[in-house]
Amino acid sequence: MSDRILTKEEAQEFLKEREKLGSVLGLDSIRELMQELGNVQERLSVIHVAGTNGKGSVCAMISSVLQEAGYRVGMYTSPAVFERREQYQVNGQPVSEQEFAELMTDIKKACDKMEERGVYPTLFEVETAAAFLYFYRRRCQAVLLETGMGGAMDATNIIRKPSVSVLTSISMDHMKLLGNSIEEIARQKAGIIKENSFAAAVRPRQEQVRKVLEEICQKKHTELVYAEKDEAEDVHVESGVSFDKEKEKAEDVHVESGVSFDKEKEKAEDFYVERGVSFDKGKEQTEDTVQNFLCFSYGDYGKLRLSMTGAYQTENSICAIKAIELLRKQGWKITNEQVKKGLEQARWEGRFSRLCREPLVVIDGAHNEDAAKKLRETLKMGFTNYKIIYIIGVLADKEYDKILKIMMPLAWKVFTVTPNHPRAFDGALLAERAEAYHSDVRFCGTVSEGLEQAFTCAKSKTAGEKAMILAFGSLSYLGEIREIVRRNRL
Repeated sequence: MSDRILTKEEAQEFLKEREKLGSVLGLDSIRELMQELGNVQERLSVIHVAGTNGKGSVCAMISSVLQEAGYRVGMYTSPAVFERREQYQVNGQPVSEQEFAELMTDIKKACDKMEERGVYPTLFEVETAAAFLYFYRRRCQAVLLETGMGGAMDATNIIRKPSVSVLTSISMDHMKLLGNSIEEIARQKAGIIKENSFAAAVRPRQEQVRKVLEEICQKKHTELVYAEKDEAEDVHVESGVSFDKEKEKAEDVHVESGVSFDKEKEKAEDFYVERGVSFDKGKEQTEDTVQNFLCFSYGDYGKLRLSMTGAYQTENSICAIKAIELLRKQGWKITNEQVKKGLEQARWEGRFSRLCREPLVVIDGAHNEDAAKKLRETLKMGFTNYKIIYIIGVLADKEYDKILKIMMPLAWKVFTVTPNHPRAFDGALLAERAEAYHSDVRFCGTVSEGLEQAFTCAKSKTAGEKAMILAFGSLSYLGEIREIVRRNRL
C-alpha cells in the first residue's frame, strides 16, 4: 500500500471488513497488532474500567475531574452510540475526520502485514489499537480505557500496569461468552486487575462477586477499595445553574419527522407532527441554563451535584471518587474542589440523557436486568408524577422478558420498535411479550414512527401537563432517536 491517506469512505469500508470477523476473545492478535505499531500503549497512564453497567459514566466522570485538574485526558469507550469517532476523545472532543483517516491508514498497513502471516485482527482489536495510537500521538497524560466485553480476554487488557483498575456494578450479561454464573462473569471482569496495583470497585451486592474480587486482589497483592452507595447522604434532585453553562447550549435544530426545538434556550419551539397534530411552544426559560442535578453529601467533599441525574449515578460517582483518591495516593495532583466541579460538569449521553424539555424526552441505554432495575429506581425517585410513554427496542440476545416485567408497571403507554441492528429483536414480537405486563402496547414499523406516536400522546389532553417520553432497551437505536431530533440544523 502507498503512503496515501485513506479517504473517509475507504476507512469505513476497512472497518466494515473487520466487522465481518465477529468477536474473538483473546490477546494474541492485539499483542501482535500493537507490536506492529510500536507498543505505544506501554507509554500511556491508563485507568482501566470494566463492569456490566456504568462503565461509560464512570469513565466520563473521572475524565472530567482529571481535565478540571489540568491533565490532558484521552477516553476510549465502546460501542459508539451516536457516531464512531465519539469513541476516541481527548479532553471531551472527538477525533477529527482527518486524524481518524490517518489512524486507519496506519492500522490498515499493520493489519496487511499480519494477514500475510495468517492473522486477522477483529473490528474491536482495530478500534482499540486506534485508541492507543491516537492517545499516544496526542500526548495524553491520562487515558480512560473501557473494556468492550468482560475483561480478562478483552483486547484492552493488553495493558500491563494500569494506574488504577476500576470495576463498576457486575451482573448477568453476555452469558454466552462470559459464563453462565455470576462468579464466572465476575472473574472475567476482574481479569483487568494486575499485580501490585490499585483497584476501586462498586461494592457488589452479591457475596459471590465480593469473594471473587477480594480473592483476586489478595492473590495479586493489589489494594482494593469499595465505593459504598450508602455513604451518600441526603440524595435528592434539585434545579440549578451549572458551573459551565456553555456546555448545556447547542445550535438550533429541526427534526425531520416534524419535531423542532431550540435546545440552546432549552425550550420546545413549534413542536408539530406532519399529520396535523400541533405542539405548543414550551415554557420560557431564564437566560441562565437551568437544569436538574442529582445531589448528595459525601464525606469531606460536602455537597456534590451531578449533571447525570440517573439514580444509579450516585454509586458511579462514588466509584469515580475512589479511583481519583487512589490516583492521589500515587502522586496525582487533584483537589477536592476539582473533584466537585469535574463531577458536576461530567456528561455522558445515552444514560438518562434529556433531549428536550417540553415534552420531556429522555434516552437511556438500559439493556439488561440490572440496568432496568436502576432505571426503574430513577423513575420512582423523581418522575412518579409524570405520565411516562415508553419507546422500547431490544436485541434478541438480551433478557427482554425480565426488562419488561421490571419496567412495565411505571408506563402509561408503550410503543415498541425494531432497532436497525443485525441482532435486533422484532418489535412486533416484543409488543406481544409486553402485552403480558401492560394493556396499552403498540408496535411501530420504524423508530421515527414510534417517536411521532409518542409525541402525539405526550401532547394530548389526556396526558395532562406532565408527560415524559423515555426510550430505552438498547444503545443501538438511541443514536437514531437523537438524529431524528437533530438532523436538520437551522
